[in-house]
Amino acid sequence: MQRIEAHASHGGVQEVWQHRSAVLDCELRFGIYLPPQAQAGPCPVLYWLSGLTCSEQNFITKAGAQRYAAEHGLIVVAPDTSPRGADVANVDSYDLGQGAGFYLNATREPWSRHYRMHDYVVDELPALVEANFPATAARAVSGHSMGGHGALVLALRNPGRYRSVSAFSPIVAPSQVPWGEKAFGNYLGEDRAAWLEWDACALVAGAAERLPLLVDQGEADEFLATQLRPELLEQACDAAGHPLLLRRRAGYDHSYYFIASFLDEHFAHHAQALRRG
Repeated sequence: MQRIEAHASHGGVQEVWQHRSAVLDCELRFGIYLPPQAQAGPCPVLYWLSGLTCSEQNFITKAGAQRYAAEHGLIVVAPDTSPRGADVANVDSYDLGQGAGFYLNATREPWSRHYRMHDYVVDELPALVEANFPATAARAVSGHSMGGHGALVLALRNPGRYRSVSAFSPIVAPSQVPWGEKAFGNYLGEDRAAWLEWDACALVAGAAERLPLLVDQGEADEFLATQLRPELLEQACDAAGHPLLLRRRAGYDHSYYFIASFLDEHFAHHAQALRRG
């Protein structure tokens, strides 16, 4: 691994590392914030998954997360949103290809060679973090938009892997909205039954673990009615008896202004879960 950035912040350090990913078969970067408590011993880890068009930079530079990570003694890991590189499949579109990995394992060519973000975030990245940084095996996951979809799906697909999960403006039913239909059709093929393995609304029905879902959604979000549709998650959780706290925030949009406004509450939610057991 190579450290390419280091910045003092709130008594800790915000770093960016680059490494060769065996799962993705490319070079990839991730941000990691080490709080001041990490100088004394291992700390639990919150994984943050960003949305369409983002890299590891967006969250670490816009959200103000370092303050809350330092307050609660959490390491925060923010991976890139897709594999990268000249030999990685891509198209001239913001919602498919590089910058739009959708946190799934692609099964269709040409995407299947590199686009395995689920396995990267769930397995390879935590192994790397826990082997090279003062990190415990206590993990939480959160994200925004496409990354909110990723956080929900990763938690629902991997019972016992995370102590807590939350999301801002998640794509809760990708198999039913344009962003997800485009991505899933390309990455997974035309069999819509296979799509349901990566759809939070479908997964809650058979979830083996009733991990509570915390979701914040801005009511002035320009994608609310067409791409996000939180009411579908509400209906699915009601039908399955799955715990969900869905908070609709009047006046807030899809931007990092929204995330920064309520991020402290999400950090408190995760810190409480990560301190248990």
